[in-house]
Amino acid sequence: MTKRRITVTVDEHHIEAASTAVSDGDASSVSAWINEAMVDKNEHRRRLKALGEAIADYEDEFGKVTSEELEEQRRLDKIAAEQVRADGIRRRAPRELDA
Repeated sequence: MTKRRITVTVDEHHIEAASTAVSDGDASSVSAWINEAMVDKNEHRRRLKALGEAIADYEDEFGKVTSEELEEQRRLDKIAAEQVRADGIRRRAPRELDA
């Protein structure tokens, strides 16, 4: 892939984080670290756009999602998350006792 040199202005703490990543062996260079961040940001943006289009298609077919439906889903998600956490605690407890 063709690369092109550009000049950017970046917050100091991000430069330090990139330099640390290079020192730790997580990136081959600061440029590689920044390039990877740009790839991740572009992918995130692409997924958000696709999600927006999927929601629009859903609403075209079934009607707008109401605030009541969103609130009910939040409630159900919270219950599910609490159950997952409780299950994880129960699974870990016997191992912790053996340690």
